[in-house]
Amino acid sequence: MRKRMPSLSSLKLAEMAVRGGAVFVRQGGTSHAIYGRLVSGARYRAPLQMGQKSLDPVYCRRVLKQLLP
Repeated sequence: MRKRMPSLSSLKLAEMAVRGGAVFVRQGGTSHAIYGRLVSGARYRAPLQMGQKSLDPVYCRRVLKQLLP
């Protein structure tokens, strides 16, 4: 049975990404921060919406899948 991911704040999602090995790359022109990860020569990057108190669990799962394949 799959565990449901709770809604997270932007900071909690960023902390999870960093614990998984992602690093902050740059701040986008808008409210998005770009985080990236290098694995076996392949570069994975994902935008994170910053400044949000509650992010949709589906969005959180998609971002983490992009960064942590």
